[in-house]
Amino acid sequence: MVDTLPPLSLYIHTPWCVRKCPYCDFNSHEPGTHGFTPRDLPEAAYLDALLQDLDSDLALATGRKIQTIFIGGGTPSLLSPWFYERLLSEIEARLPFADDIEITLEANPGTTEQARFIGYRQAGINRLSLGIQSFQPDQLHALGRIHSGDEAVTAVTQARQAGFTNINIDLMHGLPGQTPQLAMDDIAQALSLAPEHLSWYQLTLEPNTAFHSHPPTLPEEEALWDIQDSGHRLLEQAGFKRYEISAYATAGRQSLHNLNYWQFGDYLGIGAGAHGKLSHIDPDGEWRIERRWKTRQPDAYLKRMDDLRGFIAGKQVISADELPLEFAMNALRLTDGVSLETWNANTGLSSDMLLTRLQSAEKKGLLMQMPEKLRASPQGLLFLNELLALISED
Repeated sequence: MVDTLPPLSLYIHTPWCVRKCPYCDFNSHEPGTHGFTPRDLPEAAYLDALLQDLDSDLALATGRKIQTIFIGGGTPSLLSPWFYERLLSEIEARLPFADDIEITLEANPGTTEQARFIGYRQAGINRLSLGIQSFQPDQLHALGRIHSGDEAVTAVTQARQAGFTNINIDLMHGLPGQTPQLAMDDIAQALSLAPEHLSWYQLTLEPNTAFHSHPPTLPEEEALWDIQDSGHRLLEQAGFKRYEISAYATAGRQSLHNLNYWQFGDYLGIGAGAHGKLSHIDPDGEWRIERRWKTRQPDAYLKRMDDLRGFIAGKQVISADELPLEFAMNALRLTDGVSLETWNANTGLSSDMLLTRLQSAEKKGLLMQMPEKLRASPQGLLFLNELLALISED
């Protein structure tokens, strides 16, 4: 019986954006709809709420170090360096940080300036994830982005000058009006900026988005395959290794926070709409793995400071029968897969239970390296939803 809990991360959600993008299904809100402006956000109140939220979860993290922190949104770069300096200082006073902790901030080029980047770095943030998406004016306009291609280039340059040595660039492909050549031009421009990490993912039309209600015209399927194949080759030729379905990194620069997600590690989640996953081992050695989520609407979240219910909107224990699919949904995104020892270490269960659920997928050639690893075959990576459906049915 494994008696050591998985690594622990912390996710912090900031719910505001200057403008809601038409493809975005994340918990993000335009400040004007809540009585604020992007320059007049309730930083002090939100800081107090985040710390109260964390305090209410502290018992779930007793004796554990925070390995990584990810600040997502929304647009976290709408909030000031002062906010993050205070926040990170107060968090570390409550929970010890690993010596090599990775602290990532998502930032949008249209909301940043040199002084802010310097302040973020001084606050302790050591990794930036820049939501550039495209450098082309027509595609940026179609996506509802508030920055230009030139502003995106400037943002990367300013981040470097501020001392950031670990930068991710988010790029999307399969965009309205995008040809294979335009998609390759985006990658080439990103590579010229020498990021350590590149997240390159295809636009999908998600429910509850403006694009889902009013779908734009997207490239034909043949063009999408061409973009995918050509882009993959271009990134690998530039020295980037694909380690997850939509993530490429230079040597040693994978996102440690996301790796913890994909390897089924634990994470606290604080902030409006934040999700967490936490494991507990009782005195008899029995594991209990629970997902928790917080109140979504920013106004409602702030009001929970004075509410006996606290910030929790819901929680659910993951049953033993659900664990194989939950684990596979994360682990199979990794191109190298995950060892079965990781399953045992992060669920407390033997590998026999997992292997039984994988038999149909293995017979269809969607898995490889069994039984040493849970790893999708090249065909399995292309058809991951079908692979997961087989695991769900077994």
